[in-house]
Amino acid sequence: MSFSQSKCLSQNLHRLAVRNVTRRKFVKDIISSTHVMKQNMATKPVQESPISDCVNVRVAAHRSKTSGPRQVHSAAVDVAPRPCFNLSTSNLTSSLADLISNTSLSHLSDVIIHRSKRMILDTIGVGIIGAQTEISKSLRKFYLLNENSPKSLVWGTKEIMCSLGTAAILNGISVHSMDFDDTWHPATHPSGPVLPAIMSLIGQLGQRRAFTTQDLLSAFNVGIQVQGILLRCSKNSKNIPCRFHPPAVVGIIGSAAAASHLLRLGPHKTRHALAIAASYAGAPMANAGTLTKPFHCGKSARFGLEAALLADIGIEGNENIFDVESGFGAFFTDFDPENYLQNGNEDEFVLHHQNVAIKRFPAHLGMHWAIDATLSLRQELEMLIQNFSVSDIQSIEIVAPRSKYINRAVPRNEHEARHSFQFNTCSALLDGSVSPATYSGYMSSRPDLHRLLHKVKMYTPDDNVPSFEDMYVEISVRLRNGDVVRSRCDTPYGHWRRPLSDQDVEQKFRLNTRLLPAGNDTKIIEIVSTLDKPKDPLELLNLLAA
Repeated sequence: MSFSQSKCLSQNLHRLAVRNVTRRKFVKDIISSTHVMKQNMATKPVQESPISDCVNVRVAAHRSKTSGPRQVHSAAVDVAPRPCFNLSTSNLTSSLADLISNTSLSHLSDVIIHRSKRMILDTIGVGIIGAQTEISKSLRKFYLLNENSPKSLVWGTKEIMCSLGTAAILNGISVHSMDFDDTWHPATHPSGPVLPAIMSLIGQLGQRRAFTTQDLLSAFNVGIQVQGILLRCSKNSKNIPCRFHPPAVVGIIGSAAAASHLLRLGPHKTRHALAIAASYAGAPMANAGTLTKPFHCGKSARFGLEAALLADIGIEGNENIFDVESGFGAFFTDFDPENYLQNGNEDEFVLHHQNVAIKRFPAHLGMHWAIDATLSLRQELEMLIQNFSVSDIQSIEIVAPRSKYINRAVPRNEHEARHSFQFNTCSALLDGSVSPATYSGYMSSRPDLHRLLHKVKMYTPDDNVPSFEDMYVEISVRLRNGDVVRSRCDTPYGHWRRPLSDQDVEQKFRLNTRLLPAGNDTKIIEIVSTLDKPKDPLELLNLLAA
């Protein structure tokens, strides 16, 4: 749908020319090749793809191969974008408040609707499997001690109901408890703070407010869009984070934006909701790889929602929170909203141009480069050596970007293991697959695995940029017979340049929701595929109980 090109959003919205958008069938393969995701979601890397970004090299008698230039998968190339609106060039806070208040489903392109449905389905799935983790179970006991308003469902449980704030934080924790949720560029986990907040709000107020699935879809996209804009105000956000964890910074603003949209607060109260949320923001990267990291999405879901509710009853904050030096920009070393408004302002929602990565493996996104490269390398080893065994390996070298929190030589627990190039490389080499079970206590404590870990050397050259857009991982294995086999991955399957097919997104969802009653997974897929049609969202929520 077209928007007049103007500097002020609020002056344009009355001139919208609404046209019908073509609804896409959700379960349609968006990748030209066929990829079969096996039952453990983690067997051998996809070989059918016409573009292979994992290159194997066997070095023997001075023979080698080199990888070609990085290529973009055909499914990652968008059709010509539709024109949309531009933000005001004078004030980011008021511009975002207008966007949050006035966006409707009709503003979303077909590309955005399709991608956001995939994100919603995937987030529900990882939230349900994540509800079975020990951290999720422990925190449920803690938060349910003093509940007195049980109206919102805790996903993946046998109809545990609680207050909307508690449901938001618990479901947000579950979504990120296995690091299985989506990742965006610039780096953040966009869906985890937003979807639990708006679904908890719908669960609490749905019968009184008569929300529709269209309301859910537009609120979700508002929350995603606001995060995308804020991240684009900082050039450093393009790199793997080293100071603050982005879901706890931009995620909480996305949650507040989505809740403000759903509550129809209007621009004035929305500005205050964003300011209140900014005072809740922040979480240091030192807690990555610990039991605390899942809180970052959970607390953002809860307190972003709470910020909107507080603004609704008249609590006020700084109305220019994104435009003053001592405001939201304090979380960044180079936050520059003025430059973004003048030079970076796009004519369409960010999600239209920038897809997300939906993960194959329950680990930090950087690990997907290492896993894909290693699985490809292991296939080469199996062809070279009959009855290949890890005892044939003399040493392992990993070339990866410099980032301290994902360089963990011998991880001490499952959360550190999800953030360890060494652990994921050795596990994939040992097993030929990676799955949720890979990070369990038994699997991670195996003697064979630890023998491999002590054979690893890590290299972080300056040319390997710590960015999900530009990084690469090379794995080299030296065998006892003197041969060296190498594999390099520039773009893992699931990355926004090589997105999972819709069939694989659906397969991942079905595997993650096996504890639901029979048939619920199919019903959820059907509802999510038609979120752009006006239906009762409570039907979706009622299907999420184990």
